[in-house]
Amino acid sequence: MIAMSDRPLAYHITFGAYGMRLHGDERGTVDRKVNQPGDPIVGSEPSWWQQEFGRLRFNPICLDAAKMRFVESAVPSICDRGGWQLHTCAAGPDHVHTMLTTDADGEAVRKWLKRWLGEALSRQRPLPDGASWSAEGGRVKWVWKQDYYERVYSYVRGQRASR
Repeated sequence: MIAMSDRPLAYHITFGAYGMRLHGDERGTVDRKVNQPGDPIVGSEPSWWQQEFGRLRFNPICLDAAKMRFVESAVPSICDRGGWQLHTCAAGPDHVHTMLTTDADGEAVRKWLKRWLGEALSRQRPLPDGASWSAEGGRVKWVWKQDYYERVYSYVRGQRASR
């Protein structure tokens, strides 16, 4: 049982693969430059999606099954490098989930995680200069309660490519 403290039980960190979730996508997006907390998600807007797609400097990155398994195998050593306690992680074709505990700031951890994971992926398959494996931003959710921890853990675990 994890005890409540002045820091969350865990951070649930999620970030997307480059170019795979553009504004206007039918799955919905949030425009952080415009949206305020609680605003509705922007639904399908084909013209906005076309405009966003036209702004991409590189082809979108879709992780195939081998890359998803590679991500899941690389994240534990990345967490060791950062001094973070990994609980679980999962990679999909268009995003990565991690659940970890650390005393560090969650946003800083997200940035380092993305950077170090991108470097590991690039050792396997180099990208053109300036290209990135991941999209800008991402999300860090603070997990404070045990029941929420268990739900998030189960959800992320169920998404694993290497089940």
